[in-house]
Parts: sequence; structure tokens; C-alpha cells
Amino acid sequence: MTPEEPAEPAAPRHLAWLRSPRTALLAPVLLAAMDSALVAKGSEPWQLALSALSVIALLWRRRRPLLVALLTLPGAFFNEIWLAPVTAVYSVAAVHPRPPVPVACATAFALVEFFHWPLAPDLFELSRDNALYAIQSVMLGAGPAALGMLARTRGELAERVTELTAGRRRESRLLAERVLAAERARLAREMHDVVSHQVSLISIQAGAIQVASTDPASRDGARTIRELSVRTLDELRQMVGVLRAAGGPGTPLAPQPTLADLPRLIEGSGLCVTSRLDPGRRAWPEAVERAAYRTVQEGLTNISKHAPGAPVTVRVTGRGGRLHVEVRNGPPPARPADPAADRPGLPLPGGGHGLIGLRERAALLGGTFTAAPTPDGGFLLHAVLPATA
Repeated sequence: MTPEEPAEPAAPRHLAWLRSPRTALLAPVLLAAMDSALVAKGSEPWQLALSALSVIALLWRRRRPLLVALLTLPGAFFNEIWLAPVTAVYSVAAVHPRPPVPVACATAFALVEFFHWPLAPDLFELSRDNALYAIQSVMLGAGPAALGMLARTRGELAERVTELTAGRRRESRLLAERVLAAERARLAREMHDVVSHQVSLISIQAGAIQVASTDPASRDGARTIRELSVRTLDELRQMVGVLRAAGGPGTPLAPQPTLADLPRLIEGSGLCVTSRLDPGRRAWPEAVERAAYRTVQEGLTNISKHAPGAPVTVRVTGRGGRLHVEVRNGPPPARPADPAADRPGLPLPGGGHGLIGLRERAALLGGTFTAAPTPDGGFLLHAVLPATA
């Protein structure tokens, strides 16, 4: 049971025996025994033996339902007992997936019930009593067969629903894992620019020291640093090549956006945006600036999908060594009542996986990310990114 599924209410202790498998097995046997005892009063010993055989055979109806149904027919023919053959026909229909088998058992029971021993002298006369008795016999055979087939179909549907539910949960989990992997790969590609730039500067400085220094030890150390830097750059390029291949052929490593690109992003969104961009004078790390840009980008994209026309507020402020990024939108405007007056496009699909990537990105930087609806019917994205990322 998952946390989203409500727990079934527990049955009271004094009623728990009603749901036990032993009760489900023995209750029909006891009822059939009572029926046989009432019907077989004053019967011959061999008739009592046939009735007892019908009742006792019900104990094996789950393992050998077809054999049990055949063993209950003599008791129904000679003693006119009902509950034992009715239970046997139901058991056959609840187990066998092929309809001809329970239909044959129901037909045999109906014939035995109509032509029971001793045969009535007017049994073959066309009379109202015989017609009613024939209908009664057919209903006695068809009723338990139909109920058994219905119970079997219900069980199969329940198993199918369980399998489908488990499959959907597994698919959702795999999709979420794929989104996280893609977001981490994109983060790694973005870090390529930063790491390669820093390592290139180290290599250049080491080369300068190697040329300018007159100390042999310093020159050897600078040469070692330069060689390690070049080797690191080669390995980094190979790793990025693998990531590009995983992301598809021809995935470009374009310059990554920063806070300076936010005005152009907001202007090109096509939304009614009120922005306040005040990151302060601090030089934020490039990873933090990219995370802030991606947060605003995802927020504007979601608003375009789910709340076009709603008022939007974007705030990027630096406070206390942390960059606060907030994207808030109000409730979407009401659509016209007449569908012919305005036919907006179908809503774009979205599964919320972009929010998973933003949460992962903020967590990798040591920050926090929240996304929740607002009391007025809008939505709020809020990311807090530390300067020490």
C-alpha cells in the first residue's frame, strides 16, 4: 500500500471470523448438510448415503470442482437436495475459464432437478405446472453458474487493474528517474564551460611561469601543472562528447544563459510580466546564475501552458549571500461561456518533470526549491540559491 492509498478499515474482532478462509469453506457445507437432513427425513439408508456423499464432497470443491459437481448429482436426483449441487455448480463456474464447462454442469443439474426420482406420471404432459417446474429447474441451474462466472470475471478484472496500477507506478518512477538523469547530464554539460575555462587559465599561467622562471624546480613544477591541465581538458572533452552522444547527435554546447539574459527572456515570453531584477553587486557563481535563469524560464513556460493571460510577477533579489528567485502568477482569466466566441488552443501537455529538474538543480547547489499553488488560485515558484555554490 502506497501513502496515497487510504487504508482499509479494520474489521471488528468479533466479526473477523466472517472473512476467514475456513469460514468461506465450511459455511456452504454446513448449510448443505442442514438442507440434506431436512429433505432426507424418512428416506432409505442408501438415499441418506448419497446425500451425505454430496455434502462431504463439497469440502474438495476448490481442488476438484468438476468431480464434486458430478458427485452431488445422484443426491439431487434421488433426494431433491438443492444446496449441495448449487454450490458445486457455482464452484465450477468460478474456476473454469471456458463457458461450456459450467454451462454443461448447470444443464445437467437442471435436467436432474426436473427428471428427479421417482418420475411423475404426468411429467411429459403440456401443463402449466410442468412449465413452471421446468422454468424453476432452469433457474436453479443457471443462477449459480452465472454468479460463478461473474465472480471469476470480477477476480480477473481485479488482477488486471492491479497489474495496470503497478505498471503505471513503475512507468512513472522510470520516467522521473530519466528526467533526473537528463537534468544531471545537462548540468554536467553546463559545467563544461566553467571547468574548461578555469583549467585553461591554469594551463596558461603555468606556461607563463615555465617560460619566465629561471628556477629549474619551478619550471619543472610549471611543466607538470601544464601537462596535467592539458590532460584534464582532454578527459573533460571526452566526457562531454559522451554526454552529447547520450543527448542525441549534434547537441550543441551553446553559451549558457546568465542573469543578464533574463530581460530578453521575459520580453520574449509574450506574457504580462512585472519584473524586479535586483541581484545586487555580488558576483554570483555561474552555476547559480544558470539555475536562476532556468527557474524563471520553467516558470514562464508553465504559465504559458496552464495559465495564459494571467498576471505574472518575476523577482530576482540578492539578500544575505543568497539569491532569491520568485515566479508568481495569478489565477487564469475566465474563458468565454460561448465556445464559438473564443476557441483557444488545446492546453499543452505537461507532467511536472521540469519542476523535478529544478528541485534537483537547487539541491545540487545547496539551495532549496518550492512550488505550490497560492490561495488566490495562482501558482508560486521560489528558489533560494546560496552564493557559496
